[in-house]
Amino acid sequence: MLRALFLSLSESQRLRALAERSSLGQKLSSRFVAGTQVEDALRVTQAVNQAGMTVSMDNLGESVTNPAEARHSAQLYHQLLDEIAARCLKANISLKLTHMGLDVDESLARELVTGLVVKAAGMRPQNFARIDMEGSAYTQRTLDFVQELHRRPGHQGCVGAVIQSYMRSAEEDVAKLLASGIRIRLCKGAYKEPVEIAFQKKSEVDANYVNLFKILLKSGVYHGLATHDENIINQAKDFATRENIPRDAFEFQMLFGIRRDLQKKLVREGWGMRVYIPFGTEWYPYLMRRLAERPANVFFIAKNLLRN
Repeated sequence: MLRALFLSLSESQRLRALAERSSLGQKLSSRFVAGTQVEDALRVTQAVNQAGMTVSMDNLGESVTNPAEARHSAQLYHQLLDEIAARCLKANISLKLTHMGLDVDESLARELVTGLVVKAAGMRPQNFARIDMEGSAYTQRTLDFVQELHRRPGHQGCVGAVIQSYMRSAEEDVAKLLASGIRIRLCKGAYKEPVEIAFQKKSEVDANYVNLFKILLKSGVYHGLATHDENIINQAKDFATRENIPRDAFEFQMLFGIRRDLQKKLVREGWGMRVYIPFGTEWYPYLMRRLAERPANVFFIAKNLLRN
């Protein structure tokens, strides 16, 4: 019920306008979004690196409406990669295909994303671009494009995909990606999908997540487990220990501003920890989808807002 509510709220333009003008909305955005500019993301990334964590930077936005917007979005990511290299930051980038113009001109989106992967692969040391997953209408096209990019000479290990454990096809998709040695970020899923293609019960989504992380951790490929669910994190830690999987063979991933106590604890224990740092003006739909993905995040957000 809460999941459906937050998904509905994410699409409300009226509530979005109200939230972005309100003092509470501004406080929310400053707590969970690095800022609106590239420099804001770089500043926060440096601080997170100093705390012993790596970063994935994301310029918030999706479904651009014209080629100029798509090219501008790509240029911001080129700037990020340049600054990551210049400042020796431990960071990579995450991007959405619709933010690169997939719905406007698919050939343009492919050109722009390919250019970013080429740039990441050509950096020294090599960098990495994660192609984020969107709603089910884009799932197969996204996975096919990641496979295509990864097959190109020099791109191996420099481009990765996202799998959502609420999708019934997730295990099959994981198998295909692993056959190519593609890095995966495993999350639970943040879009409203019909029962025919997606699990609806939290218990089913969680059970599939656990099943999938076991497959990933034993694959020998470096993956990211994106979750704030401490129970699942503890299960992953226990599984890695039992299976003699090194702590640096994979990483946990969490959102900027949520469960910072747990992020620091994992670092102290020697586990890999990457923080997903979003920036830009599109924070409202981003935050609502994160709440839909795991309504328990409402508690973490409320708790953080009460802190100084």
